[in-house]
Amino acid sequence: MRKARNIVGLPIFCLQTGKKVGNVNDLLISQEWQVHGICLRQKNWFTTPQYMKWESLSSCGDDALTVEENNLLTEWDAESITLLDGKRKVKGLPVVTTNGIQLGYVEDVYLEEQLGNKIIGFELSEGFISDLIEGRKWLPYEEPVIQGEDALIVPVHCQDQLKDFIVDKEE
Repeated sequence: MRKARNIVGLPIFCLQTGKKVGNVNDLLISQEWQVHGICLRQKNWFTTPQYMKWESLSSCGDDALTVEENNLLTEWDAESITLLDGKRKVKGLPVVTTNGIQLGYVEDVYLEEQLGNKIIGFELSEGFISDLIEGRKWLPYEEPVIQGEDALIVPVHCQDQLKDFIVDKEE
């Protein structure tokens, strides 16, 4: 299991040239809850945001990501679903069951190990004080999860699948 926010900030290097392509700024998420792109940090305010398709990655290590070629960048649509920034970001959205029970707010998502791009679960928070007293919760990904404008909607039985989660001391 790999924490998505641990990928944000990592440098991306080209294997052919050894040149740094950029740094990961955010992740693009598909409607099927898979990471389909890596947003790169913009050089300045006037440049168009660019991303690299997840399939372009050769590896995703603890310290850097690598690609075979460095000319794999594409402009991305600001309406895309992202993890951290943008109009349709996932972080901070409340998670609500279909019967109206709020389970918490999305703090992070978890991916399969290595180059896995499938989201396998959500880290949920109920706020700073609650995180300190009770800790965060882990919600395994269960279809269907609907990403709406103002909330993630999950099946009713997800309330029973919440597990205690220990907050990482680095946060």
